Amino acid sequence: MARNPERRTALLDAAIEVLADEGARGLTFRTVDVRAGVPVGTTSNYFASRDELLMQVGSHVYVRFVPDPAELERAGTGPATTDRFVRVMQGVVARLVERRSVSLALLELRLEATRRPALQRMLTDRVRDDLETNVAGHAESGLPGDRSTVVMLFLALNGLVVDQLTLPGLHADRTTAELVDRVVRTALS
Repeated sequence: MARNPERRTALLDAAIEVLADEGARGLTFRTVDVRAGVPVGTTSNYFASRDELLMQVGSHVYVRFVPDPAELERAGTGPATTDRFVRVMQGVVARLVERRSVSLALLELRLEATRRPALQRMLTDRVRDDLETNVAGHAESGLPGDRSTVVMLFLALNGLVVDQLTLPGLHADRTTAELVDRVVRTALS
């Protein structure tokens, strides 16, 4: 198996773009090679099977979701008020919508997971771990709300992100930031 970590990352990034543009059915070693601009056969040197590629992409999407340090610093600064909580959630949703390819790739992976038990287990564990990390981080932040609030926001805001990615005109009467504001304040009430 090939060991160039930069090339591996480039292949995973290309696979994310393929998933976002063509869906899981379009994800082949050849399409990843073409998207990454590498010689045909390169992807098969890094991943033993399509299942392995899907699993590795499933892990890599979370690397691509990591906020930049400035966003993390802004989120952790200021009084623990509802307004700050709203701004933090607005930033999270904006990042998920702006990183459209990554969010769409994750949706494709989740759909593919309905047919691939190993992928489903991996994604379930990853999402559960992320949710627990968010619950713990929220408790440490001192922001209003509890575990139930974080879970409700996870569910509601994920739905909003899906709407913004797939049916962007559905909520044309309000901006995404306004919708997030309303969801957060409702979850806290």
